[in-house]
Amino acid sequence: MPPSDPAQDEAIDELYQAPLKEFTAKRNALLKAMRGADATRVRTLAKPSVAAWAVNQVYWQARPLYDRVIKSGERLRHAQIAALEGKSADVRGASDAHRRAVADAVAEAERLAGAAGSRPATDALMRTFEALSLAAEPPEHPGRLSDALQPAGFEALAGITPQAPAPSARAGRDRPADAGETPATRAPGRDARAPETPVLHPIRGKQAERDHQRQEAAEARRRLAEQKKRQAELRTRQEALERAKALEAKARAEWERAREALRKAEEESRTLRFKI
Repeated sequence: MPPSDPAQDEAIDELYQAPLKEFTAKRNALLKAMRGADATRVRTLAKPSVAAWAVNQVYWQARPLYDRVIKSGERLRHAQIAALEGKSADVRGASDAHRRAVADAVAEAERLAGAAGSRPATDALMRTFEALSLAAEPPEHPGRLSDALQPAGFEALAGITPQAPAPSARAGRDRPADAGETPATRAPGRDARAPETPVLHPIRGKQAERDHQRQEAAEARRRLAEQKKRQAELRTRQEALERAKALEAKARAEWERAREALRKAEEESRTLRFKI
């Protein structure tokens, strides 16, 4: 793909910052100043949905909030991956911080949209911010969304937290004797059974815990594999959509050229008839 023209990129950025109701008129005005591949690129720019436009405005008008969402999503992904690898990670803290960042960004998007006379769906805003912040790769052109996004699935792992350690066997050994109990008054046979409580039971408990952790790790890996598969499918659909848009723009351009050629031919024909 050839490098984009900085001047054209700036003009397109301004287009996505404009009021939503002015998008089509401004795009058409921009199109008139373009030729060739530049015109094709501008012609394929779709008018954003209300939710997409509101998210774009957070990027353009409240960048710190937008950046906070993206960075908190990145920290959450890293914490989740660390937890899956058995490393120490504060997944719950990262998840809470990400949730707060998304909520603040959604509130700002609703405020900006309301000031412009629009009311985007809160769920669509939330899903879009989550998708942007939890995606493996950032968008090529932030602030230019045309549709609300759907998270690819990584957020399904957000509830995974490291397991609490099993009670220490030492705790059982350090437990004080019952008040008033002496070796003479201790129940017969108790000393013979004592080792089973601090030694055998914790071993069985730890084994069960390890089995449970292995099951959770396997489930987490399965979810992560599904998330990667959904991300790949999403990229494939997006690429197919871009190709379809390019083909549509090319066909429209060819049709316009054919119509212009027909108009000129008709004018020449009328001119010849007039001369005759």
